[in-house]
Amino acid sequence: MQGQRNSEQSGTAAAPARASNASVEHVLGQASSPQQFCAALAKLFGVRPTEVALMRLEKGLLSFLYPEQLKTAGSIPVSSSSAVAAHTASTRKTELFNAFVKVKHASIFESVKLNSTEDVERSGQNAIQKLMSAPILDAHRKVLGVVQVCRKGFDVATAGPDFMPEDLQQLELAAKVLSTLPFVK
Repeated sequence: MQGQRNSEQSGTAAAPARASNASVEHVLGQASSPQQFCAALAKLFGVRPTEVALMRLEKGLLSFLYPEQLKTAGSIPVSSSSAVAAHTASTRKTELFNAFVKVKHASIFESVKLNSTEDVERSGQNAIQKLMSAPILDAHRKVLGVVQVCRKGFDVATAGPDFMPEDLQQLELAAKVLSTLPFVK
């Protein structure tokens, strides 16, 4: 549960109400596809569906299962020193960044147009400002993939509220549910 927290307490909007762990597990466990799971996760965190990413580890590469547009954009080698998802997979630790623009990271995937109605309406707000990342581990702590939730915006203030440690715990719970779903295995 150890994560890095680079925070400037500038988020002013209220965080979404937290559901009980049992109800979160139940709702997320009903998902039959990466799209359904990520839509439910987006709703849980009060973010747009395009602010959720799901990757499966295959032959040393993290391949996107969601968002759909990133499936063909490429994969992330787990050995990458500049990708947060690779770091999450290699360390098997969750991470939280509330000042993500200050974190050295590979930004190639941020440049991919996701073409959702919300993204078109919020054109120019594609920079990830806040990010949580969690490994998806099987019962033997083998990495199956990585799930990430972010908040995008022009700057930290317009991206929405900071992620809190309780949010990271919810993301860990979501990763645990993901480890049981057939589309991740």
